[in-house]
Amino acid sequence: MASGILVGIKQEVSCPICLELLTEPLTLDCGHSFCQACITANHKESKIVQERDSSCPVCRISYQLDNLRPNRHLANIAERLREVNLSPEKEQKRDLCVRHEEKLLLFCKEDGKVICWLCERSQEHHGHHAVLMEEVAQEYQEKLQAVLQRLRDKQQEAEKLKADVREKRSSLKNQIENETQRVQAEFNQIRGILDCEEQKELLNMKNEGADGLHNLADAENELVQQSQLVRALISDVEHRLQGSTMEMLQDVNGIVKRSETLTLKKPKYFPMEQRKVSQASHLIEKLQVFKELTEVQCYWVDFMLNPVNTISGVVVSADQRQVRVVHPSPSRNIHPSYYSAFDVLGCQCFSSGKYYWEVDVSEKFAWILGVCSNERKFNSHWIFGFTFVPKVNPPEIYSRYRPQNGYWVIGLQNESEYKAFEDSSTSDPHVLTLSTAVAPRRVGVFLDYEACTVSFFNVTNHGSLIYIFSECCFSCTVYPYFNPLNCPGSITLCPPSS
Repeated sequence: MASGILVGIKQEVSCPICLELLTEPLTLDCGHSFCQACITANHKESKIVQERDSSCPVCRISYQLDNLRPNRHLANIAERLREVNLSPEKEQKRDLCVRHEEKLLLFCKEDGKVICWLCERSQEHHGHHAVLMEEVAQEYQEKLQAVLQRLRDKQQEAEKLKADVREKRSSLKNQIENETQRVQAEFNQIRGILDCEEQKELLNMKNEGADGLHNLADAENELVQQSQLVRALISDVEHRLQGSTMEMLQDVNGIVKRSETLTLKKPKYFPMEQRKVSQASHLIEKLQVFKELTEVQCYWVDFMLNPVNTISGVVVSADQRQVRVVHPSPSRNIHPSYYSAFDVLGCQCFSSGKYYWEVDVSEKFAWILGVCSNERKFNSHWIFGFTFVPKVNPPEIYSRYRPQNGYWVIGLQNESEYKAFEDSSTSDPHVLTLSTAVAPRRVGVFLDYEACTVSFFNVTNHGSLIYIFSECCFSCTVYPYFNPLNCPGSITLCPPSS
């Protein structure tokens, strides 16, 4: 019955011209509907044959092609009918066995197929377990529900994997962008170094070349004067040889002596080639140090200053990145006896690995930075693990910062004197004076625990190496060490990549 109704509906939404379900239907003024392609072809054919207005193929009422209206309602019905099998014969045969045309009532468990009673008795299903479909429907419904649940779980897993891949893809994309920016920044810095060195080199060459040209010009003027003197002597000698005996002999000893004592002064030349080689070698060395700084900056560690146990007068900021002295000495000449009273350590300690940090010292004219162990020993008073030495002479103070006492540090004294405190074979302190082409406003510290080294870089000067402690004896945990000394300004611990 349902099939008959569907057949009737199909006839209502079929094109009277092609007799198929309407496609992009257009409705005429008379109410009849046709496929767009069919009615358009009919209109063209009518124009060619009759040379007058077209008429409806069903009721023959005239129509204008411009007045045709799209009918979305009929289009939707036709689209739904295309999805339905409208053959009554197929509807009837759907529940029948293809081979025997008997009703499909049984289920073969071995083959997992629906069969008829004749199939059960055939050789194909001989010995198989065949039961009524209703008896196994619940069982297989539960199996299919379990299968459905497993598939849904698999789908969720696939979605999760897809989300993970997308996240990794996004992360990799960001990493590539960051690495690209990092490489570009490094090469921009290298180009900056090259440009700076080029300008310095060109300026030096200009100044030295100008000096050389000036010296050569002076030498040329002197040679002109000497040449004029030689020509005058030649003319005098030629005149004597051409004159009488008396003229030749008159004051002859004087002209002979002048010719014998005459010497030509040779000019000094500008050694351009030798200078080029030395400057290129210096630039390669500078780029190598810059590369080393870029590599160690990959180990940048973010830690804070430890405000605990600092003595009165030493203040650590709220963000624990700055340390300063509250009432500093106005003197710019810091006596070593002030050195020991202002120890500040980092919150983090290290017993293995590689670590890098940077310290801004641009406000200071005296400071001490580096690394110290937690077994620092010195003949002094201890206050909560920090030393205060009010009455010791300079050699003893210098000696305190030696590596054998657990310190690997460098410092600035008297605004321009950079020091490194090393061990020595005697009891006397070994204080090295360091030379820096540019005063470091920012100092990088690199600790390689396994390699037993502490390196100091002048970040201000494109990463030039200030000093390196090698073969350090790290027998225990070490801490970042800071000492603002008794002078104005703050020492600032820089955040990573700032």
